[in-house]
Amino acid sequence: MKAIRLTQKISVEDLEPGSYKRPDVKPGYALIKVKAFGVNESEVTSRKGESSSDFSFPRILGIEGVGVIEETSSNSNYQTGQQVATMMEGLGRSVDGSYAEYMLVKEDNLIPFKSSLPWEVLGAIPEMVQTAYGSLTTGLQIKEGETLFIHGGTSTVGLTAAVLAKSMGVTVIATSRKVEKLDILKKYGVKHAILDDENYFSHVKKIVPEGVDKVLEFIGTDVVPQDMKLLKKAGKLCFTGALNNKWAFDNFSPYCIPSGTFFTSYAGGVSDFPSQVMDQIIKKIENKEIEIPIAKVYDGLESVKEAQTNLESGKFIGKHVVVL
Repeated sequence: MKAIRLTQKISVEDLEPGSYKRPDVKPGYALIKVKAFGVNESEVTSRKGESSSDFSFPRILGIEGVGVIEETSSNSNYQTGQQVATMMEGLGRSVDGSYAEYMLVKEDNLIPFKSSLPWEVLGAIPEMVQTAYGSLTTGLQIKEGETLFIHGGTSTVGLTAAVLAKSMGVTVIATSRKVEKLDILKKYGVKHAILDDENYFSHVKKIVPEGVDKVLEFIGTDVVPQDMKLLKKAGKLCFTGALNNKWAFDNFSPYCIPSGTFFTSYAGGVSDFPSQVMDQIIKKIENKEIEIPIAKVYDGLESVKEAQTNLESGKFIGKHVVVL
């Protein structure tokens, strides 16, 4: 099979597919013929050799993918030809991932689904939608009628969270650091799009003087204490990402959490995204009730270098998806 397999850190120009042995099926696993996968920041980090200790070389990159069952072991719960998605759970980090024509995945880490959507749309769903959905549900326990502030709204997960939240009957306020991207926020379900400058806090307070019910944080730990002050009593802030790379607190004090409010985080996986939830979201996409943000679609493993380059440029909004 063709795959992009790294034995050491490399430049983006060296992301070239090679020929490798197709994985052999073993008990509890299924061989997936990869149809599409999203390209993610963590894969760029791994390619640069800057990942945490759970990543190791040699490695086929790719933390998510969609495809069809090519082969199963005996007594499998799956059938050949069945559509499946997978993400996280060590994929592309401690085990070989989706930058390949075939990948071997634990059956426990597969999400079965049925859809006639194009593979480029299905390929954008797993990690992006799972993270947004898990942040809203497991993290924030969002409810219809609530008000949500998304700090870092033009990130792929931020946009997806806005789309899902609006479909759940939630009023969404979100930020962008660039004026020209505010209209994009509104396209994806944001009612109040505000500029992320030194005045963003006061802008939110003008919109909802009594405070918001929930905050979804994508900027960094350094803004958490201020954003906690936007919450109503019993409000919750969920930390899901750090666009400014501030992943840890400096001199953390529990008293940065206002009395009566709650601080949590989200970093889930397959178990937080059951097949019935994926089916519901796919159905909403099929019925054009929601639209997920896709920046650009690429053809073949040879295009991964272009996809990673464009992702790093920061000039695109939405998911970069490679179709095989």
